[in-house]
Amino acid sequence: MFDPSAPHIIILMIVVLLLFGSRRLPGAAKSLGQSMHIFKKSVAGLTPEEEQEFGFAPTPTNVTQALSATQPVTEQQSQLEDLQRQVQELQKQTATGNAGQTSQPL
Repeated sequence: MFDPSAPHIIILMIVVLLLFGSRRLPGAAKSLGQSMHIFKKSVAGLTPEEEQEFGFAPTPTNVTQALSATQPVTEQQSQLEDLQRQVQELQKQTATGNAGQTSQPL
């Protein structure tokens, strides 16, 4: 369909030079190169070293922080369970207390 030969490439380069100008062409080429680099990284994925560098992979300090952060959560969970048990006991007490009472006018 399109066979890029030497004259075609030269014409294309002249058109690009006219569109961008000689001052903006290096900046546009740099931006294009950076975009291609970012795209290649995202397609290939990050290496384990890069994951640690950017904070995506758990490091030993992050793991200990995560473990220490879950300890208060388990304490809160046990407190919630205790409160739920107390509420259930109170509901049972009120249900048995109301069942034994006859309806009294107010």
